[in-house]
Amino acid sequence: MKICVLVKQVPNEDAIIKLSSDGNEIIEDNLTFCTNEPDTYALEEALLIKEKHPDCEVVVCTMGGDSALQILKEALAKGADRAILINNDFDNIDPLNSGKIIAHTLKTENFNLILSGLQSDDSGHSQTGIIISEILDMTHAALVVGLNIESNGKIKVKKELEGGCFQWAEMNLPSSLSIQSGLNKPRYASLKGIMGAKKKQIDRYSLDDLGIDIPPPNIKAEKMYIPEKSKQTKYLEGDTDSIVEELIKILKEDIKAIN
Repeated sequence: MKICVLVKQVPNEDAIIKLSSDGNEIIEDNLTFCTNEPDTYALEEALLIKEKHPDCEVVVCTMGGDSALQILKEALAKGADRAILINNDFDNIDPLNSGKIIAHTLKTENFNLILSGLQSDDSGHSQTGIIISEILDMTHAALVVGLNIESNGKIKVKKELEGGCFQWAEMNLPSSLSIQSGLNKPRYASLKGIMGAKKKQIDRYSLDDLGIDIPPPNIKAEKMYIPEKSKQTKYLEGDTDSIVEELIKILKEDIKAIN
């Protein structure tokens, strides 16, 4: 079995984000990056499958600049077998074009399973997994919180639904799954794994190597801004009945906490 895990480099959640004067881009000077957190759960699930099926190969893939090599090395140190870096320095790329590039890169690998985090912590489109499944003609499930590889060439997945409900579904392989955070407990890389990662293969492809032309993006960011933090304290005065009536009105109309 061959499993591909899609990972993405995103700004560290503790990083101080600075924007350009026109509000159209993030200033990356002294900005620290890390692996997108939901993708770490996808990687851990692939490694757990590999432990159950020793003949399984786990490949990690990312798209970005040279700095993205760091998250690939971290994945290799945790136990992935090899890595793929798609060099792409385009800042403004929409989910459809991103999915097309990744699918074009992976199509000759014939993966049985492609795992990705449910969404990225930066753009949060939640589209990559399903776009790739459509292009590569794979089955797909999102919000996956459990999965079992069956002996009959199929896979059973547990999906999270609304209202705290769950659903088990059986699908054919190959399949692309979008993994929900909390599915497992991501491991740390061991010292042995870190040393061994230096010898593992990292394949690098440019868009020219892949023969891909990037069409104009279908999505444009008009403006970026850092939300302003504001606090407001409102005192309710009057007798008990009037205070309760005013509080219910606030909860319904302003906060919309109740119907």
